Amino acid sequence: MAGYIEKELLTKAKLIYTAALKAVEPETLIKQNVVLQGKHLVIQGKRFPFYDFENIYLVSIGKAAPFLAKSLINRLDNQISGGIVLHLPQCPISLKRITCVPASHPLPDRKSVAAARKVLEFAKNIKEKDLLFMLISGGGSSQLCFPAKGVPLKDKKMLTRSLLKAGADIKELNTVRKHISKIKGGRLARAIYPGTVINLIISDVVNNDLSSIASGPTFWDSTAYKDAFNILKKYSLWEKAPNSVKRIIENGVRGNEEETLKKNSVVFSRVHNFIIGDNKTALQAAQQKAKELGFKAFVLTSSDRGEARVVARNYVSLFEALIKSDRIRFTPVCLLSGGELTVTVRGKGMGGRNQEFILAVLNKMEKSPLKNKNWLVLSLGSDGIDGTTDASGAFILPSTIKKAKKLCLDSVSYLENNDSYTFFKNLDCLIVTGYTKTNVMDIRMFLAS
Repeated sequence: MAGYIEKELLTKAKLIYTAALKAVEPETLIKQNVVLQGKHLVIQGKRFPFYDFENIYLVSIGKAAPFLAKSLINRLDNQISGGIVLHLPQCPISLKRITCVPASHPLPDRKSVAAARKVLEFAKNIKEKDLLFMLISGGGSSQLCFPAKGVPLKDKKMLTRSLLKAGADIKELNTVRKHISKIKGGRLARAIYPGTVINLIISDVVNNDLSSIASGPTFWDSTAYKDAFNILKKYSLWEKAPNSVKRIIENGVRGNEEETLKKNSVVFSRVHNFIIGDNKTALQAAQQKAKELGFKAFVLTSSDRGEARVVARNYVSLFEALIKSDRIRFTPVCLLSGGELTVTVRGKGMGGRNQEFILAVLNKMEKSPLKNKNWLVLSLGSDGIDGTTDASGAFILPSTIKKAKKLCLDSVSYLENNDSYTFFKNLDCLIVTGYTKTNVMDIRMFLAS
């Protein structure tokens, strides 16, 4: 009987997270947010005189870039005159009248630099009566990489890798990247000015901070060189940072380097920003599907932050308290949350923040009075990628704990070695979705019946 219930929970969990991912697919989001009404373009209630523009272009960056571009072109009845779309090197594409350029992720390479050069040159040719759609999604920071003068690509890559390994969150990482770049922190918007820019954005950052999404190439920046310096100090990386990076940041702190563009710049008077999809969009769709499947469903937050294993312990305590409460003891329940956690890498194993979160949950549940009840916990990256693995995340059930014990898999040692991928591969508990065409951070789910 227990096996049947677990199978049913797993089936329902898949339906719930599939609904969440479907809600933030580029085609869905473009259809919901972009409408042609007569001679006007209407986006979230704001009207633009569409046919008054002489030329209409697009530039699309990030993991969702090809799919956003294709959806917008179809939505606007092929009114796009030209543009540039970045794509992952392993996923080549072809679009009519659009230059498609390979650009790498999660670490930039020469392809990323070549792509950034092309985009910057294209931007400089935008005229005052032209309209440029900037289609932005997570991953754009790596794909659109144009290091500041005197900073070799290898130094920027080394710094990015060090920050990721140290557990820096996306805002901290992008604050540093913006200050050693020729294109981020509003600098691309300056190249486009006085053309009109419409930013259509799929957010992959907590609280939809526009300056952090893809490092804000067409949005003003509230951070300064001093912030970049403090972040490197915080993670004990300043002394280890490449000399080229230290030199530009030190000069910036002294006022001898041009800052990123600020809110009062005239450049942003012709820039319009629209978040068309985010983590909350996905969680609301998941909640609706869970209700349809008979669960009492709650969205806890779309702003999870912090170290994965610490957050995991807090969630298990909440889950235990909720299930024990008289109010819902006999009601199937679904808890949903999202955001983006971090992992401080100390070991040599494989994994990602979602797999590490679930391994930490399992470690806590091994000692929980709930281990013999009916439940499921999962966490997955909405982009289909967790860390550098082929999995998007992992799930656990009560039987997972028993199986791990039978196979002598010690959750503590695997956790300390940051080797969640190997642990869950041995248990057949990895979630593999493949690339999902979107990126709105992570989705976590706690089911009990």
